[in-house]
Amino acid sequence: MLSVTLGLGLAVAMTACGSNADGGDEEIEKLTMGFIPSQDADELADTAQPLADQLSEELGIEVEAELMMDFVGLIEAMRTQQVDIGFLNPFGFVQAEDRADAEVILKSERDGETSYLAQYSVPADSDIESIDDLVEQEGLVWAYADDLSTSGYLFPASQLRNMGVENLDNHFNRFTVGGHDNAMIALLDGQADFATTFEDGRDSVADEFPDVYDDIRVIGYTDPIPNDTISVRSDLPEEMKEDIKQAFLNFNDDEEMLEVLYDIYTWTGIAEATSEEYDIVRDVFEEFEDELTEE
Repeated sequence: MLSVTLGLGLAVAMTACGSNADGGDEEIEKLTMGFIPSQDADELADTAQPLADQLSEELGIEVEAELMMDFVGLIEAMRTQQVDIGFLNPFGFVQAEDRADAEVILKSERDGETSYLAQYSVPADSDIESIDDLVEQEGLVWAYADDLSTSGYLFPASQLRNMGVENLDNHFNRFTVGGHDNAMIALLDGQADFATTFEDGRDSVADEFPDVYDDIRVIGYTDPIPNDTISVRSDLPEEMKEDIKQAFLNFNDDEEMLEVLYDIYTWTGIAEATSEEYDIVRDVFEEFEDELTEE
């Protein structure tokens, strides 16, 4: 999985350093933010630029938005100090904390909620009516964004195991599609029997497929999951981390920036966060740790 980190081309972004060898803080001249596509990658790159521009204005230094291939690449880039600020899903943060010493400072809000559900969806004409049907039928094709996607794979996989699926690989034909929108499209195109996404993944393709709410049916959800994070390299100066946190919190009063955040990840606000809030995600991580680190 680490092979996806090749070609990130972020070495030039390393001017934003943490502490020098003498323990003093170096001057921060540039920050790099890392994003993972939850929609079309080209669109996300354009959409994220106003966020970087506004953050640059708030902090008084250059901020660059960098689109990463997946969570493994983003975590590796934070570990090697090539990305300073990571927009990480819950599981991505837990791994980044463990592997890259990342520090969560903020979490997303969606319509006032700081947690969300993973959603199971099927084509509207499917004979699958419930999650129990997924457990009882072998050989179904399962589409989801990424093996490290909290709502796309990990929480649903944990739930399916707890409901009686002993071996996910033997029970399902599963494939990754690179984004929640693509998981929905896989259902619409007849390439998958079911998909797992964030709630409601249909929103991500509604503009392109206005009949999606009729063509795709929801059959169930997981338990609540704490929302996505904004995390930083822990070796950034404390003052810089606080400035970054406050700059993002200021976006709550900026309608233009809230619209940008919504366009990127359907966020409607930002709240402070602590590491302890993600203990439930750590429990799932422990369940899948061997599987996800064997490559």
